Amino acid sequence: MDMLKVNGVTHWSIPVNDLEEAEKFYSEVLGLTYVGRLGDSGLSCVTAGSHSILLCRRNEPVVRTPEQDNHLHHAFDVSPEMFERGCKLFHEKGIPIVELIYRERGVFPGRELYFLDPSGNMLELRDATWKPGMPKPTHEEIARRA
Repeated sequence: MDMLKVNGVTHWSIPVNDLEEAEKFYSEVLGLTYVGRLGDSGLSCVTAGSHSILLCRRNEPVVRTPEQDNHLHHAFDVSPEMFERGCKLFHEKGIPIVELIYRERGVFPGRELYFLDPSGNMLELRDATWKPGMPKPTHEEIARRA
């Protein structure tokens, strides 16, 4: 059977309730690079490394929960230092933490911090340098020492 061969990803999109709030969160909290709005389309572009992400204003604001979407999320790779800084920053800013997982095997091993953006979208910070046998502090413990 014939199939296509995709060369890469142009961008992926995240639905948001408030475009301005989302632009601030993704650029000022997560440190993504703000590229700009796409005219008056209700879309804004940010980048993480070479990946473009469109923040798409919902026509009708809703707040989703991780349980509703079967753990649907977007993941960002970070260094161990940025992982720990994220724990502290999220704690200080009251950003909801869903869970911290220490994944010892599988496709994406490492430590994973799941949290929510202002629209209720689940996001993940992943530190791939964590290995089995290393300490497993809670995100609160990391926040206190970071």
